[in-house]
Amino acid sequence: MTTTITKETVEGLKETIRNLYLADDIPWVIGYSGGKDSTATLQLVWQAIEGLPSENRTKTIHIINTDTLVESPIVSMWVKKSLATMDKMADKNKLPFVTHRLTPKADNTYWVNLIGRGYPFPRLKYRWCTDRLKIQPVNNFIKDKIAQHGEIILVLGTRKAESTQRAKTMAYYEKKRVRELLSPNPTLANELVFSPLENWTNDDVWVFLMQYKNPWGYSNNDLLALYRGATADNECPLMTEKNLPSCGKSRFGCWVCTMVEKDKSMEAMIANDSEKSWMTPLLNFRNEFGDLEADRDRRSFRRMNGDLQGNHGQLYHGPYKKETRELWLKRLLEIQKEIQETGPEEFRNIELISSSELHEIRRIWVYDKHEFEDSLPKIYQEVLNKEFDDPQWIASETFDKEEWDILKQTCLDMYKDEQLAFEMMYSLVDIEIQAAGMSNRAGILDTIDKCIKTNFYRDEKDATQYYSERVSRKKKFGGKYDEKFLDIPEGSDDLQEEEIKKDDH
Repeated sequence: MTTTITKETVEGLKETIRNLYLADDIPWVIGYSGGKDSTATLQLVWQAIEGLPSENRTKTIHIINTDTLVESPIVSMWVKKSLATMDKMADKNKLPFVTHRLTPKADNTYWVNLIGRGYPFPRLKYRWCTDRLKIQPVNNFIKDKIAQHGEIILVLGTRKAESTQRAKTMAYYEKKRVRELLSPNPTLANELVFSPLENWTNDDVWVFLMQYKNPWGYSNNDLLALYRGATADNECPLMTEKNLPSCGKSRFGCWVCTMVEKDKSMEAMIANDSEKSWMTPLLNFRNEFGDLEADRDRRSFRRMNGDLQGNHGQLYHGPYKKETRELWLKRLLEIQKEIQETGPEEFRNIELISSSELHEIRRIWVYDKHEFEDSLPKIYQEVLNKEFDDPQWIASETFDKEEWDILKQTCLDMYKDEQLAFEMMYSLVDIEIQAAGMSNRAGILDTIDKCIKTNFYRDEKDATQYYSERVSRKKKFGGKYDEKFLDIPEGSDDLQEEEIKKDDH
């Protein structure tokens, strides 16, 4: 290792931190991911504040960790235990640190969007996950603190040596500093950013962690061992901007991440340690739903709102079909059950998907998508051999499974070539059921009309022909039309990467 870190450097930084802390009453927020950079940053601040007299430790320092609920189980467990240890040590030594575990809202989690709403899995040209799972929880917390105190100082472990782009960005905001060492946040007003490790190299970080004992009682040697379990060198940073590097290239990211072709981190963990082989089903499941070649056939040829849109003579495909979403929920629950029964003792209580997420998925399937068969409790019962507990659920007067199957068979018998006939029928029935108890049924005709317009095609071929004729008519009579749909280059393919970024979920 080559490093410029010396005892004088570290002590000088601690003194700088203490002076900055005592300079005003603005509360601090430290981003902690559990990786090496955020650990070094927090450790540096912690040791600096320990050096202050107890009467001067009056300003709260909030330690925030963003849990996407789909984090690597190994790292998630490491972080949870670390946060609990921090709370105990801060209370014991009368230090002003308070930990917070931030999670996405129950109606906006990864599984609610993928399995519930049917969002196509995230990919390079459409990263819907980052904003919902990481940025929004952090921004909501920070906005709340700003509302209480007027402004906050966000302490991050970002370093210029991480990448050329990171160095350019940090240098740009250095020029805009309103106070020494404090840069403005480009996305939030009244938030100043302090990066004590901005000039450190990767080696500097590790030298510091190995030479200075972790002050809240955790082992930095264990952290090093965790890093050695995989091959990459970067950690998943606290996400505060949409254009930051993807967690897909980091060591500590989400186990469901499809931003890269392979999850080399989890593959390495499993390969390097036989005791981590219990994560193999997670890796296989991630590879299963992240299969780009199979993805188009799993999705409806209509957009999320039911409309048609296309490119190069083809229709863009939208959300996942009912049978795909149900299959993935069943697989996820099966893996969860397997880990709870045969996995390591400390993971026997693991929840790959929470009860609140299951409640929200059930609501979306039944009320938003009109799939009033209400299949989620049946899947839950089948896999886990216990009744699905949903005390807040208010069931409408719908068909039971036998009646649902009769309607399905009737549609198949009467409309053999009409693939959407059953979907139209159950949607119309559910619209009527949901409106039956309304004293004011205003708007129901518009809802029925939209349902029919969304489902009246025989199949995708028929829908494509209909859309093509409609676009051609608009062109012929001088109307606004989809030029890209009529532009059919020789040898064009289905262009999944291009279609995905067009879908306004």
